[in-house]
Amino acid sequence: MKPLRRFRTLPVTLRVPLITAALMIILGLVASQSVLSALGRVQEARLSETAKLHIEGLSVALGPSVLRQDVWEVYDILDRARAGNEGQRLLLTVVADERGRVLAATDPRRAPVGAAAADFETGAVGPEAVRMTGDPVLRVTALLQYQGRTIGAIVTELDVTDLLAERRNVTLWLLFGNAMATVVLAFGGWLAVARILRPVGALVQAMDASGGAPRPIPETEIPQGDPGLARLIATYNQMTTAVEERAEAERRLADRERFVSLGRLSSSLAHEVNNPLGGLLNAADTIHTYADRPEVVRQSAELMQRGLGHLRDVTRAILDQNRLDRAGQRLRPEDFEDLRLLFEPEAHSRSQLLDWQVQAGAGALSGHPAAPVRQVALNLLLNAGVAAGMHGRVGFAVSNGGETLSISVSNTGAAMTEADLARLMASGPLPPGGGVGLRLVHDIVTGLGGRLSHDRKGEQTVIRADLPAHGSDHA
Repeated sequence: MKPLRRFRTLPVTLRVPLITAALMIILGLVASQSVLSALGRVQEARLSETAKLHIEGLSVALGPSVLRQDVWEVYDILDRARAGNEGQRLLLTVVADERGRVLAATDPRRAPVGAAAADFETGAVGPEAVRMTGDPVLRVTALLQYQGRTIGAIVTELDVTDLLAERRNVTLWLLFGNAMATVVLAFGGWLAVARILRPVGALVQAMDASGGAPRPIPETEIPQGDPGLARLIATYNQMTTAVEERAEAERRLADRERFVSLGRLSSSLAHEVNNPLGGLLNAADTIHTYADRPEVVRQSAELMQRGLGHLRDVTRAILDQNRLDRAGQRLRPEDFEDLRLLFEPEAHSRSQLLDWQVQAGAGALSGHPAAPVRQVALNLLLNAGVAAGMHGRVGFAVSNGGETLSISVSNTGAAMTEADLARLMASGPLPPGGGVGLRLVHDIVTGLGGRLSHDRKGEQTVIRADLPAHGSDHA
């Protein structure tokens, strides 16, 4: 399975030539086996015919001499037979009498007269059963019959070295030819596939070189001769246009989301400012009416001082949140106090319980940039406040664990939808519907090298952002 899985990961320009080469190898093996089988049948037929003619001729010529036990006549007949057309293939011929003793042989030193003929019959077969076994010497045996009776036997050794060499040469030529054909066809397949997929390669290069922003392929690089690939590239060009339009729409949505957030905060802050102003006007009217009563004037002045102090705190928070020169500021504990002052009116308007815990000191906060961290915390708080609903509970906690600053925002209420989770946790295209506040949190945390996590515990949703420290220079 692993080789197959690795093969599937290879590019098409390699897989097609490899498949072609494999098919050629299989075809070559089948064709070579067929050729070698046919050659073997031809060789075996020639050998069988040679052995049959040799033994039948000897049987006719040797019958009377063997019957008379005329050794010298048998020798003479064997010499004349050996000098025939196939004499170079006959290594040894042994003639035995009816007792199984050697009567004569073409090589008397190997087969002396009177020796047992059974020693030469080992592995011998009849002329019709001769087969190529890979042995350079084959033995053929047959009974010697004369006038209807068996008077002895003939054993012949045949030299088939030349036939084996012929078979070996044919095998080498077949291997060489098949290898050359396989290489040529595989190379041709690679060229053909590479040429066919050249437009696809241009498409891949355009996507790789885009740096996250797909660029269209020029019309001159679209293959007009291939309608399928031309349609594919045209579709890709349309997709790039759609991606650019979608990115522009996302930027506009982000701007709109920021304005909506500012509008919500402005409404809450207007309510927060309006109440102290009403009290200040009442205190001023009381002082004007009871100017001759020092105790009343003093109490009204104290009320005015508390109201003006509250207005001062609200105004400072607004200035700190929207001041343009905060881009290079380091994070401070006061930043979270300002966020609390900004968010509390939102929570009070829904009668929500706010649990606020900041356990990180100034030293741990100074390694983080103020503006993006505040933006992340504010967006998470605003979304948590909406999700908690009336009489819900919102939690905000900041802690420091070594080199990591953890911001955790929790809320009761319904769980986050799949679309909201996709906006917060993923980097793909924005799902339809909704704003981009959660995606903005994702982009800021990712840009800072941090990590977001989401957890649902009972009826409480917890979102945590872990931000690594970058040092005061980076901040």
